[in-house]
Amino acid sequence: MNSFEIYNEMGDNLQAIYRSRLLTEILLSLNESNRKLSQLREITGSTSQAIIPKLRKLEEDHLIETKEREYCLTPVGKIVASGVADSFATVGTVNKFKYFWSTHYIEGISTPLLKEIWYLYNSEVLYDRRTKILNVYSNQLKIIKNAGHIYGISSVITEGYADSILEKVKEETSVELIVPLNVAEELKQSPYAEKLQVLKSYKNFQLKSKTEDLRIGLIVTDKCLALSLYKKSGIEYDITTGLFSSNPKAIEWGERLFEYYKIHSDANLHGNYAL
Repeated sequence: MNSFEIYNEMGDNLQAIYRSRLLTEILLSLNESNRKLSQLREITGSTSQAIIPKLRKLEEDHLIETKEREYCLTPVGKIVASGVADSFATVGTVNKFKYFWSTHYIEGISTPLLKEIWYLYNSEVLYDRRTKILNVYSNQLKIIKNAGHIYGISSVITEGYADSILEKVKEETSVELIVPLNVAEELKQSPYAEKLQVLKSYKNFQLKSKTEDLRIGLIVTDKCLALSLYKKSGIEYDITTGLFSSNPKAIEWGERLFEYYKIHSDANLHGNYAL
């Protein structure tokens, strides 16, 4: 059964949740914590007379129950409420950064992580401006400088980026990088070959490659995430725009995105790639 068929079969149940602002607010509130009736009144701004029928409806559907004079989600209710919360967060994240997503090649993000894009809701998009030239690049270098550890995916390489990484590795910061083969080839040339030769002697540095194009730029540290993408055409990397976040959820998302490509990397440049 496809999604359209499920909607036609369960449409009334779905609309009962999404059509009622108050019912949705109750589910979202209980998804965060158990609540007393007085707390639900305060959160929703509604009266007991308006809230109680909705609570009875949710109880009849076995989505909520009462424990010690508090309303809480049942195990089934937790599934429904978290799904509702995720759907709102997904739409919210898409709308909040609509220009960023619509003008960039988001296909560079792996499908499993693209489906969880709502983790990035608490982020901000920075741009290079006439008054802030290299604003995005400067903030990326700042993130690297303040990092306790670094996971990175590099679709391009610059000498400033290489120098920042070298400095952090020498400080005994753990650094793991993934690059496409075109960048790996560039690393064989001066001035990068000399820097990489130094980096290879440090056990806290790992560099892997992928044979396919990596059309994203990613920096994930213990404190921050920075995400850059190719422009809509998928041909030109956009160095003037980047999404940044210090939110733990966004950092977790970035770590999983890095891990996805790490698992699917083709070679460890320390041992399997001739430099």
